[in-house]
Amino acid sequence: MPNASRPRRLPRRLFALATDNWLARGYLAAFAVSVLVVFLFPDSDIAQSSMMLTAPLSFLGAVLPFGPGTEGGGAVEASAVALWAVWLGLCALVNAAVLGALAAGSRTAAAPGTRTPARSARTGRQMTRDLLAPAVDNWLARGYLAVVAAALGFFLVAVYALPDPGFAGIWPLMSTAPFSFLALVAVPTEDSALAWLNPLTFSAGVALCGLLNAVLLGHLARRLRVREARTAA
Repeated sequence: MPNASRPRRLPRRLFALATDNWLARGYLAAFAVSVLVVFLFPDSDIAQSSMMLTAPLSFLGAVLPFGPGTEGGGAVEASAVALWAVWLGLCALVNAAVLGALAAGSRTAAAPGTRTPARSARTGRQMTRDLLAPAVDNWLARGYLAVVAAALGFFLVAVYALPDPGFAGIWPLMSTAPFSFLALVAVPTEDSALAWLNPLTFSAGVALCGLLNAVLLGHLARRLRVREARTAA
């Protein structure tokens, strides 16, 4: 039955995308170095680079019941760290597959004999629609955008409706990482005359970062569909 074997083929397709081009392999090499840094220099400023490299999925570890800092004795703590390491490796595999899908799509578009519409015949609106199409034409990207919308909506409600928003901004920040950390650079400081724009500027930056992540996930979903079609053929 084709549907029954599909879940079994998914890990193989992800692994193939994560290892069949230089961009994905280079990312995995950088991730391996970042993990080594964690063990060799745990107190350094770059010890958290592995979390940044595997964002946004790695930040879900904040709500998982295991990870570094888990208490309960030696065996429990060792198991928690081992599970966290496996989770981090899976996050890296997914990110590498995303980069692999992006590189594979670029190769396909540049392959000899591939027909592409004339650049002059395409309007700016058409080009924008083509660029953003991967963010909305598959369930993976749409599901991710729903998570980003929920996190951003919670942040706006907390800022404008609650007396103390607390750390509400951490959720949209983590769900759209790593690009969302760049959005913080554009946020006016509290001493600026434009400080009242902080929530709006932050929300706009986070929304753009979430859209960018959704486009990348959409490319991954497209490449997985292409590989599935080739396998079934």
